[in-house]
Amino acid sequence: MALTLPTVRIFVPGDAAAVSVGADDVAAAFEAAGAQVVRNGSRGMLWLEPLVEIETDAARVGFANVTRDDVADLVEVVSRRSHSDLLDHRASIGVVDEHPWLTSQQRVSFARVGVVDPSSVADYEAHGGWAGLRRALSLSPGEVVQEVTESGLRGRGGAGFPAGIKWRTVLDTPSDLKFVACNFDEGDSGTFADRMVVEGDPFTLIEGMTITAHAVGAGEGYVYVRSEYPHAIAALRRAIDAAYTHGYLGADILGSGLSFDLHVRVGAGAYICGEESSMLESLEGRRGEVRAKPPIPAVKGLWERPTAVNNVLTTCAVPMILADGGAAYAELGTGRSRGTQVFQLAGNVRQGGIVELPFGVSLRELVEDYGGGTLSGRPVRAAQVGGPLGAYVPATGFDVALDYEAMAAAGAMLGHGGIVVFDDTVDMARMARFAMEFCSIESCGKCTPCRIGSTRGVETIDRIIAGKDVAANLVLLDDLCETLATGSLCAMGGLTPMPVLSAYKHFPEDFERHIEPHDIEQSGASR
Repeated sequence: MALTLPTVRIFVPGDAAAVSVGADDVAAAFEAAGAQVVRNGSRGMLWLEPLVEIETDAARVGFANVTRDDVADLVEVVSRRSHSDLLDHRASIGVVDEHPWLTSQQRVSFARVGVVDPSSVADYEAHGGWAGLRRALSLSPGEVVQEVTESGLRGRGGAGFPAGIKWRTVLDTPSDLKFVACNFDEGDSGTFADRMVVEGDPFTLIEGMTITAHAVGAGEGYVYVRSEYPHAIAALRRAIDAAYTHGYLGADILGSGLSFDLHVRVGAGAYICGEESSMLESLEGRRGEVRAKPPIPAVKGLWERPTAVNNVLTTCAVPMILADGGAAYAELGTGRSRGTQVFQLAGNVRQGGIVELPFGVSLRELVEDYGGGTLSGRPVRAAQVGGPLGAYVPATGFDVALDYEAMAAAGAMLGHGGIVVFDDTVDMARMARFAMEFCSIESCGKCTPCRIGSTRGVETIDRIIAGKDVAANLVLLDDLCETLATGSLCAMGGLTPMPVLSAYKHFPEDFERHIEPHDIEQSGASR
């Protein structure tokens, strides 16, 4: 006879990363045993997934890499109702909230991810949810904008533009209709924070967008999400329905007089729609293509009306800023980089996942301490920071501080916080080719430097790798990069030279291995 465990809550992540390694089967097995299963988000320790948490009177005890075959054994231990037996189990990692990988972080945007039931309004409120919205509704729109300005919050999508200035522009631009748009077209390689926060804590995004609407005077909002994120889309739509049911969306929110409607729009997965004006084009039903600026979206955005456009992580920082005050948020970080950044460790790394810390942490600490070095066990050679258009940082440069200004001074960028690690077997010439090819494939095609220059760049790097006229082609590659950087309409083409030139700057041997001896001096001059 099967054991029944109706009073025991067992948390099995419904996060896409956990599902990809069998979390659905694990959840089904626990449900068949009679347990009360909660499909939470991931705690971000992706190397331990599926990470199952069993709730006891004392705490939630975690079990790593659980498979369907492990469930019967865990059910037997749970049936004894012994906290100590759970801690002593071979798969136990102890009390999850006490795990050093988590306790050493400072989670703000990810404070509830993996902790709450992402479909429960009550659970969200019990963990501090809606406090920011309630306080915001007690303030005037201008006062809310001032709080965000005082916090120092900058766009987490990559550009790092101050959110308060953007909001102030939308608020001060006269219009009978204004919009809020959230760019959830997360397409950078090695980035997954937007997806994880929406799958694990979608009400934070809803709360952040509602606060934004109050601050700028908008009555309608759109979340633009790529079609490759079905789990996030489903989680967000469930949460939006629940928010309407409980009065957090719709007419007269919490009796404040604010009316705000929120919609989900699914895009086709074009990387260029991560750029705000391309996203707006797509939202309006057209091909995702960059708009010339000015006018900026804050003045003339969606359907030519003032639009506050932020990405997911920017928006998800807003509820905490309003709940605790802008000054408290500004106390975190360094220089002009205030608050926390959600870093994403990926690539050839032993402990991949989410690390949220104040700006200023070093790349070395993230890769070596949190990441644990390479999964292959070989020496780290480089890490690409900031997505496929970010610079390659050599291992010798890992002491750089991860904030906007320090990264810019190092010839790199922070971007969305993605960090992709490579060991010493990587061929950096081929990685440079990947950057050019990525641009040629994902370019919207509107401007010639990006559309044609990236294609010529792929051809040029192919000739370099093949050892054909290496010195001359290195000079040509440098010229192409200059044209892309100075002539492109947006950052798609403008930033493509960053990974290409950083790869050549730090790893010239991968480009020059086929160069003829008498050409070395000429190739050196091209740098």
